[in-house]
Amino acid sequence: MKTAQQPSSGYQPVVEIRDLVKRFGTRVAVNRLSCSICPGECLGLLGPNGAGKTTTIHMILGLVRPTSGKIRILNENVPEKLRHVKMRIGVSPQADNLDPDLSVLENLLTYASYFRIKRSTALKRAKELLGFFALQNRSSDIIQHLSGGQRRRLLLSRALINDPELLILDEPTIGLDPQARHLIWERLEALKSKGTTMLLTSHYMEEVSYLADRVMIMAEGRVIARGEPEEMVLQSVGRDVYEVVNGRESLDALEEALESCNVKTERTADRLFIYTVEPCPDLDTMAIRYRRVTKRPATLEDLFLKLTGRTLREN
Repeated sequence: MKTAQQPSSGYQPVVEIRDLVKRFGTRVAVNRLSCSICPGECLGLLGPNGAGKTTTIHMILGLVRPTSGKIRILNENVPEKLRHVKMRIGVSPQADNLDPDLSVLENLLTYASYFRIKRSTALKRAKELLGFFALQNRSSDIIQHLSGGQRRRLLLSRALINDPELLILDEPTIGLDPQARHLIWERLEALKSKGTTMLLTSHYMEEVSYLADRVMIMAEGRVIARGEPEEMVLQSVGRDVYEVVNGRESLDALEEALESCNVKTERTADRLFIYTVEPCPDLDTMAIRYRRVTKRPATLEDLFLKLTGRTLREN
């Protein structure tokens, strides 16, 4: 199990949020959210669409003013000290907002100028970051000539140009193929091992499991669960998951027969999900009779779906 870098005694959290509330008219987008992020830790912020994740990040970045509550970043109050705080954080946004008229290197150098970084220092950092994210051979290319994976890696390079103490990652690998995703995960893991503190939002549960030391799951503006991913999955879901696809009567009979096993079940129209806490030989024997059955270890995605439901939240 991954563990965050252990802070020394008397440490200050990199991010500390207390009783944060944001209302848009009568709608409560974020409802009394409290959390903290320790130095060197990666916190995964999860939730279905409309859960309040984006609003929370926008409040941290000063793009939205809280209705009430406190935000403290790097020992500074936000939004009062936002200008100072922004010099010490890096943001990799979900939307691609690279400058299409500039080359790869020029994008980094122009962004570095916003932080008043000397050009010689910026050039050195830019070349190091391009090497770190395997973009050193594309430094003179314009953005339109890059693939989606290369653009994502450039966004991350740009977020790190000011050597931030806090890195905010909003869907850092959205839309990428597995090879590109894994390269980015490896690079982010290397940064975390060096002590970079991260706040990560992602709909890729495998990504969150790979990177996050702790997760916080939101629904309808509230935090509904938090903790270490592996421990949360084990306690709330179990060790293994059986997914049985069959007709209604057959699934009814299987569910009734499962009373002899220490399991939890979840039902959809034509599927029965069986979550096991301990080995159950009877279940293996019963499941083998069914035409379509899979068995796999329980994952963070199982926990997420169990807590937030399997229906769309886009309304």
